[in-house]
Amino acid sequence: MPGLVMAIDAGTTGITVLVLDGTEVRGRAYSEFPQHYPKPGLVEHDPEEIWAATTNVMGAALGDAGATASDLAAIGITNQRETTVLWDKATGRPLAPAIVWQDRRTAAICERIKAEGLGDEIASRTGLLVDPYFSGTKIVWLLENVDGLRARAEAGDIAFGTIDTWLAYKLSDGDAHVTEPSNASRTLLYSLEEAGWDEWIAERLGIPTSVLPEIRPTSGEFARATVDPVAGVPVAGIAGDQQAALFGQACFEPGMSKNTYGTGSFVLMNLGDRIARSEHGLLTSAAWDLDGRIDYALEGSIFATGAAIQWLRDGLGIISAASETESLASSVDDTGGTYLVPAFTGLGAPHWDPYARGAYLGITRGTTKAHLARAAVEAMAYQTRDVVEAMTRDAGTPLAELRVDGGASVMDLLCRFQADQLGVVVRRPANRETTAMGAAFLADLAVGTWASRDEIGERWEAEVEFEPNPDRSRADELYDGWKRALERAKGYELAD
Repeated sequence: MPGLVMAIDAGTTGITVLVLDGTEVRGRAYSEFPQHYPKPGLVEHDPEEIWAATTNVMGAALGDAGATASDLAAIGITNQRETTVLWDKATGRPLAPAIVWQDRRTAAICERIKAEGLGDEIASRTGLLVDPYFSGTKIVWLLENVDGLRARAEAGDIAFGTIDTWLAYKLSDGDAHVTEPSNASRTLLYSLEEAGWDEWIAERLGIPTSVLPEIRPTSGEFARATVDPVAGVPVAGIAGDQQAALFGQACFEPGMSKNTYGTGSFVLMNLGDRIARSEHGLLTSAAWDLDGRIDYALEGSIFATGAAIQWLRDGLGIISAASETESLASSVDDTGGTYLVPAFTGLGAPHWDPYARGAYLGITRGTTKAHLARAAVEAMAYQTRDVVEAMTRDAGTPLAELRVDGGASVMDLLCRFQADQLGVVVRRPANRETTAMGAAFLADLAVGTWASRDEIGERWEAEVEFEPNPDRSRADELYDGWKRALERAKGYELAD
């Protein structure tokens, strides 16, 4: 069985590990890890809980495949981006809870940076907006709010990483402090033009560059695992989850686009080697560094889509499992005139309002839990349309199709409604593990399992295609109602 590849998909709510033989899944395991919400708008993880889940799931996936470390040619990692971990270089122990990408505690720091006149220059250098979403201001918050941390950072005693860096560090037992451009370009500290850490930004934010990891190409050896159950296996591919999904969807040509419906949703369009600056609230990031060339992607990041389904399950208890959502939502013909705006932690692209809060509007005595479930599903499609309309204006070209993946993409109701809202074909792949597959493909290319991207692209196939209703009038009418509901949810101030 030599030549298998392990893909570690470290998501926001859990760890998935696949053991793959080419595109065939030989073994699979998954485990959730705890989410921590210390105050409204704050979201944290325990980095050690993430690592414990990862080691357990790696062992379970190998067991499911009937394989051992000696059967693995490489490990690929893909990860929730922006989530920020600081740890002690000497002991490897985290120095504070990880601040998750959804967390909005740094809104005041962002306002301070803008008030200092730095916002436009930082956006120009990084392709990002000054927003609590990104790692840079999370580092600033930790240095300012954890006793003694700034002095230790300035002394060179502290390491920063997003979750890819943390896992590579733990897999190598502290030997590797590394990342790559798709993750680095989401920190607010990476220069797109220079393809490296931006010392000008780091200095103005007060972040010592000694905390930052080494940036390496996306496909290639990052580290060699020294811990069980994967000791001796090289980590040969790393990419942030959304860029990994773009790669796993075989969106290798400029203009090709995908949407991943996860905890949040993320629409990415491949730009090739062109750095395009958005004028409509989108972001430009590195997609991957491969074959000596960095490709870029235009991205719209939506904070809460699958999170709304989790809320229906965990917060309201109207479903016991996410898989019940589609049948409940399909039990009614429409939402009964209601709209759910799931701005639980603010609004992302293209609105970028950290103070917006969730709202459910249009409720009457006839409103049922089925209407709410359908409104949660439809909100995914409306938010995607918000992003796609901004994206096509920035790119100067209409969307030809949308490839979809992520947990919610299993819902035919969502895919049909999405096709109607966008007016284009929505294609769902036969293999929906596109994020993990992207990480595996990158590792495969590094060790020679796949000869080229073209070979990967030839193996991509759609499971089903959803054609839009040619009559757009009803879709546009519904979307107009969404835009009115959206305005009601904007601009709420967080209580102290």
